[in-house]
Amino acid sequence: MAVSSLRRAYQITKVFRQYRLIELIPKAKRPLLLSLLDSLLFWMGRRATDANASTRTKLALQTLGPVYIKFGQMLSTRRDLLSDDFAEALSQLQDQVPPFDSHQAKALIEEQLGCAVETRFDHFDLTPLASASVAQVHTAQLKGTDEEVVLKVVRPDIEPVIHADLKLMASCAALVDKSQLGKRLRAPEVVEDYRTTILAELDLVQEASNARRLRDNFAGSEALYIPKVYPELCRRKLLVMERIYGIPVTDIDALKAQQTDMKLLAERGVEVFFTQVFRDNFFHADMHPGNIFVSQEDPSNPMYIGIDCGIVGRLSEVDKRCLADLFLAFFNQDYNRLAQVYIGSGWIDSDTNPMEFERALRQVLEPLANKPLSQISFGHLLVELFRCARQFNMEVQPQLVLLEKTLLYVEGLGRQLYPQLDLWQTAKPFLEEWMHEQLGPSAQAKRVKENLPFWLEKLPEMPDLLHDNLQLSKQLLMHPQAALEGYIKQRKKIHNSHYFLVIGSVLLICSTIMLVNFSTIWPSSATAILGVVAWVKAWRLNNR
Repeated sequence: MAVSSLRRAYQITKVFRQYRLIELIPKAKRPLLLSLLDSLLFWMGRRATDANASTRTKLALQTLGPVYIKFGQMLSTRRDLLSDDFAEALSQLQDQVPPFDSHQAKALIEEQLGCAVETRFDHFDLTPLASASVAQVHTAQLKGTDEEVVLKVVRPDIEPVIHADLKLMASCAALVDKSQLGKRLRAPEVVEDYRTTILAELDLVQEASNARRLRDNFAGSEALYIPKVYPELCRRKLLVMERIYGIPVTDIDALKAQQTDMKLLAERGVEVFFTQVFRDNFFHADMHPGNIFVSQEDPSNPMYIGIDCGIVGRLSEVDKRCLADLFLAFFNQDYNRLAQVYIGSGWIDSDTNPMEFERALRQVLEPLANKPLSQISFGHLLVELFRCARQFNMEVQPQLVLLEKTLLYVEGLGRQLYPQLDLWQTAKPFLEEWMHEQLGPSAQAKRVKENLPFWLEKLPEMPDLLHDNLQLSKQLLMHPQAALEGYIKQRKKIHNSHYFLVIGSVLLICSTIMLVNFSTIWPSSATAILGVVAWVKAWRLNNR
């Protein structure tokens, strides 16, 4: 059933008014029309009158339902945009949705498979194992085997709801963007980021592909296990994968009861993160506690189990190098290098005053640098770096937002498992080794080896190119205007020569095809003559 945008807009307006969200916009910056509308809707009443603004915002999103809860969860990771109290309040939002009818779930699974559930599975359990805003999970056993699996099926009619809410979010973001608060929050780009995230969760074929790639990357690893996926049974709205048994990573009491090596577990979380980012350039970007379990097989050698791979991140080689540079420069307290990395990476405008930017970085980061390394949060360091850069019009980098969010999750989880975790002590050797691999002699030798065939191919042209460029430089110094006109004329001549050369080649190929396939002598001969004429024209232009 199509969702009525008008009805949804009314619901949002009502919640907005009830939780006094208008107060998030300072009075002086508040649009007059918005204030008038809030006054006219007095009959809608108020809720949570004693709560502060961040709590009211959390309650409002909770009232609006699953799509807005997930939006709040995503927004809580944008600590470069939000104050700490808002980020903390929104991070408490729970994606807990009652399950939908199990017989309907079974019918949806059969629709996706194109056959009865009993054809593919034994012991299909109608009682859901888990239920969330986008999908529901049931368990079963593969037909004729002892392999236990989980079947994740997208909720019926959730897509129209999501698209309707996204449309309204985009409209609201466009309005908010006109206010001073909106410009700081960059509302449209936040909504666009969320659109990408939520729509990715609807495509379970892509999630299956992500899971298989992560599983391959960590094959044989003692640190992370990704359950097996059955791609032949996966569809856009159905994911079938191995059922796992483990302890939820947040169940500290259960982990301690089985005498898990908590220090090793925490350090392995950091290892897994940096390995995914820097070695594989493919990282699980939704590593909240609900998606992570710990294997029960060997508590003295604990292994993570990761599920729900719908959202992944990638970084370019430039991004990876810049991030490693940022961390190393900070811990070496080299603020000049920090500024150079930002400007050199293109994250902020190249005409930014380096000394002014360095001064801003020093002011923000020096208090952090004076703390013991074990007390410094990588995630919050990254947040402060991005907050500072935003003052110099740093454009949002979606891949860095995902990285920041994941690092905050990983670090928070590591310190929850083992409060004494020294993230820098664990990560620094990894970063330094990676930088050495990228910039050391062996890396340079590898690049030379890779480019050598291309350089050898171009080597015969080098003397002529060098001579032409020296001549051009000499002419530019002596007669700049005439040299420039001559250079432009030369480029036009080369362009025209290439044009006739291509036309001639095409005509000659066509004449051959006509002769071979249709035995048309005269038309093919005429086409060949035109091709030769075009080639001659190209030769004359080139030698004029």
